[in-house]
Amino acid sequence: MKNIAVIGAGSWGTALALTLSNKGHQVKICDVDQAHIREMKEHRENVKYLPGIPFNDNLAVVGSTEEAMEGADIVLFSAPAQHFRSAFEHAIPLIEDSMVVVNVAKGIEQGTLMRMSEIATLLKPDVKYVVLSGPSHAEEVGRFLPTTVAVASKDMKLAEYIQDEFMTDRFRVYTNSDVCGVELGGALKNIIALGAGISDGIGFGDNAKAALMTRGITEMKRLGVSLGADPETFAGLTGVGDLIVTCTSMHSRNRRCGIMIGEGVRPSEATKKVGMVVEGMFTTIAAYELAKRVGVEMPITECIYECINEKIDAREAVEILMGRDKKNEMHI
Repeated sequence: MKNIAVIGAGSWGTALALTLSNKGHQVKICDVDQAHIREMKEHRENVKYLPGIPFNDNLAVVGSTEEAMEGADIVLFSAPAQHFRSAFEHAIPLIEDSMVVVNVAKGIEQGTLMRMSEIATLLKPDVKYVVLSGPSHAEEVGRFLPTTVAVASKDMKLAEYIQDEFMTDRFRVYTNSDVCGVELGGALKNIIALGAGISDGIGFGDNAKAALMTRGITEMKRLGVSLGADPETFAGLTGVGDLIVTCTSMHSRNRRCGIMIGEGVRPSEATKKVGMVVEGMFTTIAAYELAKRVGVEMPITECIYECINEKIDAREAVEILMGRDKKNEMHI
């Protein structure tokens, strides 16, 4: 069994900490919100983000990154994507050569337009980096419902190591070598989930949502291929798989936010009502800028960008998409 540090005690970090500690690993979880940490210590559960699931004896709640990482074999970062850089920078002096870093944040950094692996390798070129992604709502993983994800690394031995240490009879892990595709799939599907929610909020049916999802995966693949990703990755767990679960479930904060926007709630107010980080709102802006930089056409992303920035309303976005020029479906 391994010693594992979990940096970030939101719903996803907590769900993974529960899964890993339940397997028998010694897990220490921390967070920058000290009031949140005190509450978790007192109640021995994450009352704020994942209530009703008690911690077992293998899961310790600690007050700092330093305490969490002491003696760790694996360091799992579960900070929101826009805060990954600061969390990783803080941890760099504590990362020993033997430690493997696992990132589970799904997003693209605003401003730099960098993926999380690019940030990590820029700040620490010799980092042993693995990304974990896939269709995995924390609310289900934390309750040990069957879930399947993928882990990716440029070093397949690292991916296989994390596969071995993370996989259980309820949490199945596949390996992949396409870090770019896996990271982009996890990030970009949140944009399409916003769109699916907007469609639902307007009152459109299954036909419209199916169209958004199908054409959405085409956009995801188009940008991914332009950046060096394997197109086949987008047909797997971290592409189509994650897209399906995020666009169809009320566990999805991106879909819930989109529903409110479709119902007429201002985007900024919808984000507040969700009560947790809505990564798709940040990723839409970053992906829009990234597509412009590399010259890739992403009409759904562009319409959602215009919508969340209140340049057009939800119904205008639908009219724009439906009124586009004729296309051949097979041309990505």
